[in-house]
Amino acid sequence: MSIEVKICGINDEAALRTAVEHGARYVGFVFYAPSRNAVTPEAALRLAALVPKPVTKTGLFVDATDDELRAVTKAVPLDLIQLHGKETPARVAEVRKITGLPVMMAIRLVNAAALDAVPAYEAVADRLLFDSRAGAEASGGPLDWTLLKGRTFKKPWLLAGGLNAENLAEAVKISGARAIDVSSGVEDRPGHKSPDKIREFLTIAKRL
Repeated sequence: MSIEVKICGINDEAALRTAVEHGARYVGFVFYAPSRNAVTPEAALRLAALVPKPVTKTGLFVDATDDELRAVTKAVPLDLIQLHGKETPARVAEVRKITGLPVMMAIRLVNAAALDAVPAYEAVADRLLFDSRAGAEASGGPLDWTLLKGRTFKKPWLLAGGLNAENLAEAVKISGARAIDVSSGVEDRPGHKSPDKIREFLTIAKRL
């Protein structure tokens, strides 16, 4: 697959197995109670046991405390931390130290000025994620993909924000993204991933 895909907000076995079997590079578990996709550490542990080694198990947190981070990472064998709140660059560095894991920072790309924050985060994060929203849900709808067109960054990055099977090819073409994060775009109802939509999304990604 030339386009790497992260299926975020997985909270059941059917979605997880479909994502893994059809080539997802990352699977995401949400540890933020207000989210409709949230899972407990106990549930995430059961799901994580089904994930083969090449697939990166990602834990999404929103302005989590040190104790919350320690409790989850002690209970669940995560490979990557995703920060999706208002964490500062200094906090990103702290989270890397606390968890001992690489960190991906979500940047809310509402306009070109939002890119001014990138250098500070590149200095401390292992990956970046450009989204249209921060907070309880991963997506706030499609962002302006032209904001990323022709740009290069020092760290690997993922594109998120309102992506689905219908707009994936256009998003990749305009933004130049080589890695994608999708959540609501593969749901058949809020908080429930559709195996059929996951399969369709990953099939399209393989062709790009």
